[in-house]
Amino acid sequence: MSKRDYYEVLQVQRNASEAEIKKAYRRLAMKYHPDRNPDDKEAEEKFKEAKEAYEVLSDAQRRAAYDQFGHAAAHQSMGGGGGGGSSFSDIFEDVFGDIFGTGGRGGGSRVYRGADLRYNLTLDLEEAVHGTTIQIRVPTLVTCGSCNGSGARAGSTPTTCPTCGGHGQVRIQQGIFAVQQTCPNCRGSGKIIKDPCPDCRGQGRVQEHKTLSVKVPPGVDTGDRIRLAGEGEAGENGGPPGDLYVHINIRPHPIFTREDNNLFCEVPIGFVTAALGGELEVPTLEGRVVLKIPPETQSDKVFRLRGKGVKPVRGGAVGDLLCKVMVETPVNLSEEQKELLRRFQDSLDHRNDHHNPRSHSWLDGVKKFFEGLRG
Repeated sequence: MSKRDYYEVLQVQRNASEAEIKKAYRRLAMKYHPDRNPDDKEAEEKFKEAKEAYEVLSDAQRRAAYDQFGHAAAHQSMGGGGGGGSSFSDIFEDVFGDIFGTGGRGGGSRVYRGADLRYNLTLDLEEAVHGTTIQIRVPTLVTCGSCNGSGARAGSTPTTCPTCGGHGQVRIQQGIFAVQQTCPNCRGSGKIIKDPCPDCRGQGRVQEHKTLSVKVPPGVDTGDRIRLAGEGEAGENGGPPGDLYVHINIRPHPIFTREDNNLFCEVPIGFVTAALGGELEVPTLEGRVVLKIPPETQSDKVFRLRGKGVKPVRGGAVGDLLCKVMVETPVNLSEEQKELLRRFQDSLDHRNDHHNPRSHSWLDGVKKFFEGLRG
């Protein structure tokens, strides 16, 4: 009986990547493995078929021969006219190693990269916009100076673990599967410490606080982070240290709010200034500037001061400062002031929308609304 197309067996396209082929084989191997399907000849045959397809398609040379000439050429490309091929334990480590942590076929004790650390840094808006340099104090694990990270007392050295032979892993046979696991005796280090260092108690690392200088670039905002490479926890067994990530948070400002690269502020103005116009000083993060208020300015009018916002941390144009004016109603008036306002009010022609266009427009809308209800 002729063999099925290997791509059809693994249910992948002919241009499938190596990762896609491995994923497809893993799924079929788990589904049809004999241990999961005892006394099921059909499942056993499908398992063998998938294994053969993966042996060919996972090998670049054999796959090229198969694509061009078919099954026979793929097996001849192994040399010696066929036969042989990878053992199943090799295929297991290749396909399932990332699940069970076998780490490939290499030996030797394991080293572990140190953990990354997080530090929350709260800044004033001025510091975030202009940039600053801040000293921070961080608790972390560092390499023990007494034993230089070995974990053994000065004058002694760790010995090779007799259980795993220094590999840090032991192999457990489960049917045709050969599962590698972390050695329970040395916990993956490959070494046994008979006389531990009294300072680190055999851990090779001790808890300390270290002071670091953090350079905050101009324009950072809440949610940004600064990476300090190699300033995290020390690694184990000589592994590299982790990184420190400084997460930025900006304190609320009494005057300004920030949105992206723009700043916003509310500017109260008096009734007379709003009606007749004038000038007033408004703050910016660089100092004071004069804002010209045109006559007949209404409340909620927004004035844009270009280039008075924030320079983006990743480059680009500087944002703007948007000032929204709020016309302030006078309070605590004297009787004389109240009388002046009454006389001013009497001088306005209420039948003409010339002085109060928004008020008359609103009243017209209300009138039409109630007429519609009556209709």
